[in-house]
Amino acid sequence: MDKNKKERVNLRKRKMPSGNTSLYLDVFIKGERKYEYLKLYLVPEHTRADKEKNRQTMQLAEAIRAKRTVEIQNNEYGFKSAYAEETLFFDYYKAMCEKRLGSKGNWGNWSSYLKHLEKYERNHRITFAQITPKWVEGFKNYLENKACAWENDSRERVKDRPLSRNSKLSYFNKLRACLNQAFDDRIIAHNPIRGIEGFKVEEGTRMYLTLDEVKKLSQTECEYPKIKRAFLFSCLTGLRRSDILKLTWGEVHQQGDFTRIIFRQKKTGGQEYLDITQQAAELMGDRGNPNDYIFTDIYSPTCTNEAIKRWVLRAGIHKEITFHVARHCAFSFSLKFNSLQNIST
Repeated sequence: MDKNKKERVNLRKRKMPSGNTSLYLDVFIKGERKYEYLKLYLVPEHTRADKEKNRQTMQLAEAIRAKRTVEIQNNEYGFKSAYAEETLFFDYYKAMCEKRLGSKGNWGNWSSYLKHLEKYERNHRITFAQITPKWVEGFKNYLENKACAWENDSRERVKDRPLSRNSKLSYFNKLRACLNQAFDDRIIAHNPIRGIEGFKVEEGTRMYLTLDEVKKLSQTECEYPKIKRAFLFSCLTGLRRSDILKLTWGEVHQQGDFTRIIFRQKKTGGQEYLDITQQAAELMGDRGNPNDYIFTDIYSPTCTNEAIKRWVLRAGIHKEITFHVARHCAFSFSLKFNSLQNIST
């Protein structure tokens, strides 16, 4: 057999003390051998489910082995390098942010995450080659123990507070999405976040506000008046935060004494016709140009929900309320909206 045609990447197994079997690649290139651990594991086969899981794991490992074989052959025979690991990490991430500019809420989340990234990693010229599992674990530790909810808010704050569990989950998932995309784009040969467990979703009881509690909120000062207007508007209309943020004056139509909103839902893409109450119309303020957004300066969901939390406490309401709760209030109040007096700010 011609040695040049000999398979250069072999899939190997190694028994672990836990009883599982680790899979790794035995790579032989130009007379040198190295090992690439896949972070894929076979489990002891006690059930059919165990056997099926191992079958799928082996299938994935074989696919990776075949891919690495092709990559090595391409490099050896002078084809274009398979990866671009010297790509600057921050440049790549910022490009991903720009693709989300059309979505104010989504862009805000990605932009907020970038601020935390820049605080964790001071070297803004870091390349993907330098993004290792240890680096990823370090960023996870930063989110868990050091990051604050408002430290990237340029507005004056009384005191910083730790990130909520769901904010940690959201920010860590942004890193996962970035590295997964880099892997798909062939920027990196191995994904450093693979095998690293993220944060768990914080579960809680579904909250609601009574009619009297919404009245209390309407009479209580909120440190961000525009957040207050948008929240109360959602209470009266049932509109999602995403639909409120993209609502423009061109979608608001006056028909005699009635105000109708004709808009396309961001989540479903369906066109909706919604007649709103006088109180809701007053919350929108003075009419602007057709392309002007009605509700502005409603920052990231984290900032918004923290402001709502303090506003709710100031009103003497001891419930865990987020912006999303307002939408459910509308369904609960149904035709009782007429009893909400002096709700506009």
